[in-house]
Amino acid sequence: MGVLVQKFGGTSLATEQARQLVIRHIERERNLGHRIVVVVSAMGRKGDLYATDTLLQLIADNGGALPPRERDLLLGCGEIIAASVLCSLLNAVGIPAVALTGGGAGIRTGDRFGEARILEVRPEKILRHLDEGSIVIVTGFQGQTEAGDMTTLGRGGSDTSATALGAALHADMVDIYTDVNGILTADPRIVKDARPLTVVGYAEICNMAQQGAKVIHPRAVEIAAQARIPLRVRSTFSEEEGTLVTDTVVLAHGDRSRLRDRHVTGIAHVHGVTQITVETIEGQSDTQLQVFQSMARNHISVDFINVTPGGAVYTVSDQDAAKAVGILQGLGFSPKTVNGCAKVSVIGGGMNGVPGIMARIVEALTEGDIPILQSADSNTTIWVLVREEHMADALRALHAKFELHL
Repeated sequence: MGVLVQKFGGTSLATEQARQLVIRHIERERNLGHRIVVVVSAMGRKGDLYATDTLLQLIADNGGALPPRERDLLLGCGEIIAASVLCSLLNAVGIPAVALTGGGAGIRTGDRFGEARILEVRPEKILRHLDEGSIVIVTGFQGQTEAGDMTTLGRGGSDTSATALGAALHADMVDIYTDVNGILTADPRIVKDARPLTVVGYAEICNMAQQGAKVIHPRAVEIAAQARIPLRVRSTFSEEEGTLVTDTVVLAHGDRSRLRDRHVTGIAHVHGVTQITVETIEGQSDTQLQVFQSMARNHISVDFINVTPGGAVYTVSDQDAAKAVGILQGLGFSPKTVNGCAKVSVIGGGMNGVPGIMARIVEALTEGDIPILQSADSNTTIWVLVREEHMADALRALHAKFELHL
């Protein structure tokens, strides 16, 4: 059989019990004949000894002046520790394994430390170890410049490492193991009857990830989609298959069937945003240009943009709101703001060209007495902006209106 890439997140490696489950998943797939590459994140979450956020706090507690290159050297330590521990455990139970850094595995990146982009993957060393019968463990989240410096890939970097390696190795599948059993139709902490999705398309899950569903990083999905490599999002703590991300489904008996025909796949959300409205000053023709150039110059990310002859409406994170308002006032504008908003996204690959989707969204929110502050759409997503106090009710109302619990 071909290559299988398995990526295990921090919670999958945080405890001895969890690590034994990781070994079980590796051993099961090895016994099925797969040649296995394992990608690991740092163990645990913030507060745990080797977690990335703990290392970031270590920098902050010691002056916070570490240069970007040296910062990446420190942040890469968590994955190196995780890879070494897992390598030791596998060899101890008689499964030959080797550990490689991202650079050692052939991941070459640019030199933008902290948010490096993968330029290419040279998998020759991985293939050599696979040919020798070893499990190859690769540190996620990191790569190496041509000059030999370690880089980190930013948030979601281990997912990106996994799919980039899967593409370079022409893997049969990339399995992303987390602490939840696949991708759900909505956040189960808010929508109690959210159900797991068996199959979703690349575009759908990429949009869900971009709009707040944190199970997998959108950069990773984009790489998998380009290489046409199926993904599975699975739980380390279960033997279930989880969610398959692909265009078509290859059934066990070899037949191919299309994804289930549905208009809406899931509901996602992002909270903690501020709506800003800027009206055009009379006699001034470049209002929109001034607004968005000023945001870009000051590194303020803008979203949910509506531009009209009368001005511009857009959102920023709550933490950037005061800075954005000050910049606009300095340009002579009088911006209006609505703080404490949430962006709710209705996502589905089958919505494009289907009449009535927006009508049902408005109907659901009107029935729930939830005002819509702003809306926008694409061929796979319709976004509505609501006040954060209405967010949970909006998610539940939309989930029920599109019968995603069935």
